Amino acid sequence: MLNLSRNEKIFLGVIYVLLLGVTLAFLLPFIIVLSTSFISEAEFARRGGYVLFPEGIDFTAYDILFRRSRVILNAYGVTAFRVVVGTLLNLAFTVTMAYVLAQKNLPGRIPLTIFVFITMIFSGGLIPRFLLVDYLGLRNTLWSMIVPILVNAWYMLIMRNFFMSLPEELSEAAIVDGATAPVILLRVVLPLSLPVIATIGLFYAVHHWNAWFDAAIYIDRSELQPLQIILRGLLRSATLEGMEEISFMEKPPPAASLRSALIIVSTVPVLFIYPFIQRYFVKGIMIGGVKG
Repeated sequence: MLNLSRNEKIFLGVIYVLLLGVTLAFLLPFIIVLSTSFISEAEFARRGGYVLFPEGIDFTAYDILFRRSRVILNAYGVTAFRVVVGTLLNLAFTVTMAYVLAQKNLPGRIPLTIFVFITMIFSGGLIPRFLLVDYLGLRNTLWSMIVPILVNAWYMLIMRNFFMSLPEELSEAAIVDGATAPVILLRVVLPLSLPVIATIGLFYAVHHWNAWFDAAIYIDRSELQPLQIILRGLLRSATLEGMEEISFMEKPPPAASLRSALIIVSTVPVLFIYPFIQRYFVKGIMIGGVKG
């Protein structure tokens, strides 16, 4: 261990205390919600509100979500489809568009890039977008939550800048060996671009997982509603009225417990994925933002 002066040790101690405080500020709300999801109706009536440490573990809320409620499982399937298919299509369109705009010999490259940039500032608005989705026959389909947001202009520009930072000699060597543009993209560019692809892919996936507004606008059929719509409706409801899964239960869970369980169910998948991609974040975005 390095020999530190007294002032340096005090400074490090303050930093550690601050980091511990910030960590607790992030963890405590999650722990409280997790603990509340396990309380029973009797404990809720006795203690009230949200709890930090439950007296007992009651899985009734999770039993309702995963065994009794077909609505929740169906919504989970819709959200999973949207996240997987939507993210793959987002990456496919974003990568190909970014790669094309990164080619310095592309005619009209600058005007096309400016055109993409303008879409970040101005948009047609909600009503024109709704009319377009309806005209294309996408309403009340899962594609209404995917097709209108196939390419995010900001993410595309980040990826374009990343591609432009790669050495041109790699592509030139591949061309000398007879490789075509698709081969160069698949076998040369993409293996070197895993950091930015993983970063942008996670951003797209988190957006699809959390999004609810587009589904509320474009989808009227209950069997096509994603998990976030169900979560939003349940969080806005003060009671559990209207849920057939608990209407015949002798000891139903409290509303706070069921809402907390649904929040945990909708949050945990992202928490499991994040640690595996976190190491790509700084490298992906910083390299993509160096060169323009």
